[in-house]
Amino acid sequence: MANKPRGVPPDAVTAYSGRATDYDVGVRGRLHRGIANRVVTTAVRVAPAPRRVLDVGSGTGFLLRRLAQRLPQTAELVGVEPAPGMIRVAEAAAAETRIRFLSGVAEQLPFPDAYFDLVTTVTSFDHWPDQLQGLRECARVLRPGGQFVLCDRISSVFALTAPGRRQRKARTPRRVEYLLGQAGLTGPTWQPSYALIIGTVSATKL
Repeated sequence: MANKPRGVPPDAVTAYSGRATDYDVGVRGRLHRGIANRVVTTAVRVAPAPRRVLDVGSGTGFLLRRLAQRLPQTAELVGVEPAPGMIRVAEAAAAETRIRFLSGVAEQLPFPDAYFDLVTTVTSFDHWPDQLQGLRECARVLRPGGQFVLCDRISSVFALTAPGRRQRKARTPRRVEYLLGQAGLTGPTWQPSYALIIGTVSATKL
């Protein structure tokens, strides 16, 4: 690429990495697992037999472990994550050779075009410095007809902009649908919200 996309700020990666060992425990852990389990249900419904799966911003790998349980025929499940602490925890918890984790950011995915049948991202999109570029990369690595599932802080209760570091983030369904279309992902279908402010949408690679 001519212009290298700016990744997640180093201080944010460090802070997130430090939370890795207790990320899936306590009240926040239960919330995370609840959201991830709903995304798994959606993902398996829209892509019941994917050969290759990618999770962008994979954290501790909980979502991929659950998908591996639900998709025994899937040959490869890959997580991309910028925080090294999260990758260490994810690798330690992964009990299958089908699951692997790589360091990386959404804006520059280290895979060839049309490699995956299903791409997911859960509570990561809101942190992407360049959301449109990240979605374009997700679309690039999806095969034609492949499925994309996004879950994050998306609700009609949000304004299009927020103060501070969340300024100009896409947080409404309308704005997210616009970015999906710009990235080449079509037919957005919304799932019931989780805790009012968490939205899940699936879309298809053109």
